[in-house]
Amino acid sequence: MNIGQIESALRDIFNEPLKDGEQRKIVFWVDKEVEFKEEIVQLMIDGVKVQTLSNRNQFYMKHLLEEEDPTSSYLIYTNLELGVEDNWLADTVLYSKTFFADRVSLILSELQVDPSLRAVIKKYERFFNNKERFRKFQVFGIESFTEETIDLAIMSVLCNVKTPGFEAVLKAVLMDTLDDSDNKYLSQLVKYFDIDVFWKYVANHYGYERETKTLKTLFIHLTVTAFNHSVSEKYLTDVQDFIAVRNKTNALVFIDHWMHHKTDYTVFDEYAEMVEQEIQFSSIMQSVPVEEFRQADTFPYIDKAVIIHIANSLMEKLEDYEEYTKLIKLRRAKHYYEKYASVYEALYYTVKMHEFHKEHQQGIPQGRAIDLYDAYRKSYHVMDTYYRKFYVAYDEESNNELLKKLKELVEHLYTNWFMGELSSNWSQAVKSEMTEEWLLPGVQNQQGFYSSIVAPHMRKGERVFVIISDAMRYEVGVELAERLNSETTGVCDMQTMLGVVPSVTKLGMASLLPYRHRGLDFDENGRVLVDGKDSAGLENRKKIIESFVEDSIAIHFQEIMAMNKAGRRETFKGKKLIYIYHDTIDAMGDKASTEIYTFEAVENALNQLYDLVKIIRDDLSGTNVYITADHGFLYQRETLPESDKIGNESMETIEVKRRYMLSKEKRDVSGQLAIDLTSIVKNDQQLTAYVPNGTIRNRIQGTGVNYMHGGASLQEVVVPLVSYKNKRVGQKGSQVIQKVDIRLTSTIRKITNSIFNLNFFQTEKVEDKLIPRTVVMYMADAEGNVLSNEETIIGDRSFDNPTERSFKLQFVLKSISYDRNKTYYLVLKDTETGVITEKVPFTINLGIVSDFDF
Repeated sequence: MNIGQIESALRDIFNEPLKDGEQRKIVFWVDKEVEFKEEIVQLMIDGVKVQTLSNRNQFYMKHLLEEEDPTSSYLIYTNLELGVEDNWLADTVLYSKTFFADRVSLILSELQVDPSLRAVIKKYERFFNNKERFRKFQVFGIESFTEETIDLAIMSVLCNVKTPGFEAVLKAVLMDTLDDSDNKYLSQLVKYFDIDVFWKYVANHYGYERETKTLKTLFIHLTVTAFNHSVSEKYLTDVQDFIAVRNKTNALVFIDHWMHHKTDYTVFDEYAEMVEQEIQFSSIMQSVPVEEFRQADTFPYIDKAVIIHIANSLMEKLEDYEEYTKLIKLRRAKHYYEKYASVYEALYYTVKMHEFHKEHQQGIPQGRAIDLYDAYRKSYHVMDTYYRKFYVAYDEESNNELLKKLKELVEHLYTNWFMGELSSNWSQAVKSEMTEEWLLPGVQNQQGFYSSIVAPHMRKGERVFVIISDAMRYEVGVELAERLNSETTGVCDMQTMLGVVPSVTKLGMASLLPYRHRGLDFDENGRVLVDGKDSAGLENRKKIIESFVEDSIAIHFQEIMAMNKAGRRETFKGKKLIYIYHDTIDAMGDKASTEIYTFEAVENALNQLYDLVKIIRDDLSGTNVYITADHGFLYQRETLPESDKIGNESMETIEVKRRYMLSKEKRDVSGQLAIDLTSIVKNDQQLTAYVPNGTIRNRIQGTGVNYMHGGASLQEVVVPLVSYKNKRVGQKGSQVIQKVDIRLTSTIRKITNSIFNLNFFQTEKVEDKLIPRTVVMYMADAEGNVLSNEETIIGDRSFDNPTERSFKLQFVLKSISYDRNKTYYLVLKDTETGVITEKVPFTINLGIVSDFDF
């Protein structure tokens, strides 16, 4: 303000009407910088006397105003602080008006900042000269000003931070760019703040002290210091200069919070990869043992190192499989796991296959057919699952060189060892026991499905849904049953049926239909008849079903999925027997151009079947559901060698496919099992099915030999029968689906060190109706401000032994002052729902904050 503006403003004040009880006006003009000392002498305002107040005349001024002249209006010019206790005029000031003409004084007054901080406000006067910046500063609603609160508020405004705090300020600066010359927030701090003060805060909070300061070296400093939390400095001599000497915990917590932010982590990941290149992190890691870095989580290469370690150990035939599995599961809770999830999955199933091989290092034993069948049903089938899951993961990262090496191990174990031994032993057992009569003691035959499983419901007037998924082999049915058991309130039972031979769609589908005395049979052209009627295709099957149960329907899965709820209810209204045909696996596997996607099709099929069961349960109120298949399948990824193909025998046949031949001739054929079909079909044609031993294929023209069915291998003829009984909540026998609980077991509730360990326990094992829970946990104050790193527990352990469901985690507190009389909290939060599952009170008494926490 110039003197003219000041004179005008003062006139306006003195011309205001007197308030009740007011006889005159006294205005104290405080000019802290004494900018208008010369002008005050010449100032003239009608009816107002002008005086100057100094340290020497306070008593005189008080006597003048209150004794000598108690009626005149006065303008008192001064550069003194009026609020101090030893001010003689303090009571006069209270009923008078104080006027400021300089910007700094106006700011102090408007913000109600103590005048002792005048120098701080004066230093940043340029910042306050902008209305929008001033408004944002005010919005923070700071109640008690100090130099630090003013610094943080200014930096927060300039960096667009919503709540004042240096962690948020620094993150905003780093998020923009690590190029100092191009960083918009750094530029703002230079213009409207003091960049040296900014770097002083960085040093005080994070121990970053370098002669030449840059954002890039700061970020390297923060990440290397955080990494040092897990890995000893003796392995980090090449980057010693980047490790903080003090306040290391702050660096770790800062990095941890940034990594775990739901969106900002992408920028962090980009920077972390840059740091890896700058410091040649992969070279540093060469000398660090895996035990040292197994918990580390700062750089993406850490996970690469873990993966390489396990893969190399497998290739070197080091059999510590339990440790490899623990290490992979530990890494699931780490930041970069998702980046390498497919590689980890492939590695995990490679380990599981090796573990299976070690458990059966004496080989797959020969035995009776029923013993091999039961062994496959109970345990051997997991190798099919491991092999399938490996390739599902492999196909996500098929160009990964390490996975190509693992693929060689997997193919050797599965194709050469497991399938070689199992299929050979099974073929021998079949040849000895089952070629004349295709049955096993105590095992349901597939062609008896309707009479044994469905018909009893029909006789009771109960409604039944039958889902037939083409080529859903046994191990796939097991996975579906496990999922239905754990994720729905229904009860799921897993059985098997001995599938028909040849294990082809036309015979398998027919065997699941109802039939009378004429039963199943082939005609002279190889068609499959049911009671003399053609059973090929949906319409023919529909007629056969309706001839048994009038209120029935046969329908494709896709038709149901295309309907809305009302359409479904109308379609199935009054129907007692519903056959639903699903064909995702076979449709993909049975074509040479798409057979490579067989395992992907299995994953899709599992999701579709799960959804279909839920639709039957929720939209159609279905209670009795059976999910089965016409046959299984063989699949191997590697190209079959010519030795796995067998030439055709010279004989009269009615059908020849890669996995079987049908002929009226009956004789021994080298490399083939000759199975009399009389125990499977009526067999008016007196047919014999010739199926190659093991997994051999018949050599015929055409492509597509990796995916096969039609033969008599366990993978083809062990047919799953999943029976699902819907149980509503509250119904007898129903169980509510619940997540397992994760609880703190440590009894201590006082923290005395900024680095501390806590123990946790998964209270139940994961099993039917008890599903996994993932929790994130951290220390926070009463306002919810996070004070530590975050740790994650994936509670999916299914061990009976409680000690194997225990977890020990390390937490690191920010290096700040803690009030020993306040309550702080360990917060456990469900990551799926965001619900806080437990909030445990703690006190924190660190004494002197230590710089030697690591």
